[in-house]
Amino acid sequence: MAAPKRGRSASAQSKPGRSLALILIAIVALTGGMFASGHTTPRLGIDLAGGTSITLRAVPEKGQESAINKANMDTAVDIMNRRVNGLGVSEAEVQTQGTRNIIVNIPKGTNSEEARQQVGTTAKLYFRPVLATEASVGAAASPSPSASGSASSSPSSSASPKTTASSSKTGSATPTATATSQGRAASDALKADSTPSASASASASASASPSASSSSAASAAAAKLEAQYTALDCSKKSTQNTAGKDSKATDATVACGQVSGVWYKYLLGPAAVDGTDVKKASAVYNTTTAAGWQVTMDFTGKGGDKFATVTGELAKNTAPQNEFGIVLDGQVVSSPSVSSSITGGSAEISGSFTQEEAQSLANMLSYGALPLTFKEDSVTTVTAALGGEQLHAGLIAGAIGLGLVVIYLLIFYRGLSVIAIPSLLVSAILTYVIMALLGPGIGFALNLPAVCGAIVAIGITADSFIVFFERIRDEIREGRSLRPAVERAWPRARRTILVSDFVSFLAAAVLFIVTVGKVQGFAFTLGLTTVLDVVVVFLFTKPLMTILARRKFFANGHKYSGLDPKALGAKAPLRRTRRPSAPVDPKEA
Repeated sequence: MAAPKRGRSASAQSKPGRSLALILIAIVALTGGMFASGHTTPRLGIDLAGGTSITLRAVPEKGQESAINKANMDTAVDIMNRRVNGLGVSEAEVQTQGTRNIIVNIPKGTNSEEARQQVGTTAKLYFRPVLATEASVGAAASPSPSASGSASSSPSSSASPKTTASSSKTGSATPTATATSQGRAASDALKADSTPSASASASASASASPSASSSSAASAAAAKLEAQYTALDCSKKSTQNTAGKDSKATDATVACGQVSGVWYKYLLGPAAVDGTDVKKASAVYNTTTAAGWQVTMDFTGKGGDKFATVTGELAKNTAPQNEFGIVLDGQVVSSPSVSSSITGGSAEISGSFTQEEAQSLANMLSYGALPLTFKEDSVTTVTAALGGEQLHAGLIAGAIGLGLVVIYLLIFYRGLSVIAIPSLLVSAILTYVIMALLGPGIGFALNLPAVCGAIVAIGITADSFIVFFERIRDEIREGRSLRPAVERAWPRARRTILVSDFVSFLAAAVLFIVTVGKVQGFAFTLGLTTVLDVVVVFLFTKPLMTILARRKFFANGHKYSGLDPKALGAKAPLRRTRRPSAPVDPKEA
């Protein structure tokens, strides 16, 4: 009888328990992580959980068809993401579809009318003088960032003075005083005329009417704003993007900004420069100094004059009232300070920027308004009831498919189903747990096409078992006993399984890359389950088969084992034979 090969394969035969222990430990660890994270169910997509889907189509301006490109579409997606998240939607999806469309999927529980107004309209970008800033309630105070650099006039004009400034990183602000001192500064700034922003606010209120009632109203408005600033807690997600979102450009307001992971609240004066006053902004790397990545801004003619005026007045003040907040959709994204008037129509913001941070700030300055005009093509509302029905139908289809596979295995493979069914169960557990973890991890949402991909995966997984079982049966038909048949069948079955799964994974990868939207959910699930199929077959199915091959029920070929030599039409058992010795010549004897 042919013996199995020695060496590595023999070692694998003798220690299949290691592989089984490894995969069981992985299941326990992943399941523990799932419960520890608090996300015990996969995140559902809009078609299952319900919500609103908005399709926006980019419409080119006259003579600017080339503006519809990947860079501008990606920028529009980033801005829209900020807007829908500002509505308190933490699971909204904004993605491109093709070259001209953007799909915004907003789960249930959100005001769809408000969302429709936000995603396709022009963003509000303002430069506002900073009156006061402090770490928000519940956030530990952070030291002022060490980023420093220059905000200068146009480099082409050598006569224009350069100024030294400090700039916070993108999406952050520069806190420069304690909560107590800033509280006093807030009150003083709203009542005094010493700063340009306070002066503008006071004059706007006072000039409306010389009457005592007007003065009283202005004082009341200032007191109300001061109270809002005192009570504002930017550590709460519900206020981070909405604190100053609805304020008018001509009014002082409050807002939130982030630096080094800590949220700060701001008291800001009326807008001194509008986002439309920025003609162009770009991220550049300064090789002549140690400044590194910088953001350059070019203003329009009127914008340059406004910027020169406000920076000249801010430069007279001390921190933080020598800063201007760059406010996008109500949130402070940067607050550089100035030390002298910046003239010439251009400026630079320097700091400890990474390339990504500098580019992000440049995009915000350039495209505070969306870089493209969008037309609303369709708005589809998916009710939770409809989504629940779809999920229910998908689960029923999956259960039917799994039941048919189990019946097939019981009829044609009998005892071998003891190996196949637990393997399917292990694959299902791994798929479920990983999907639950990927929801909060990478934003994966289980939609209906993804459920279809999981159902298709049942057939792919069962196919791998069948390939292995049939190779074992072929070896038994050749006259080998079960244990050597398993080890001889495995290398050939393994090769077939790997090739088959590679083709399936390649198809899923191509489908994921070339498609968009919900079809990607199908491709992702199909690819994930294909990879898990390889893991389960190698670390569970094969070791379990090796262990069961040592049991008499299978080794002796019981008629219900699925490996009965008679039923399979096996040849006579292979036996080792010795070559007969050569006859001895009597003469030589």
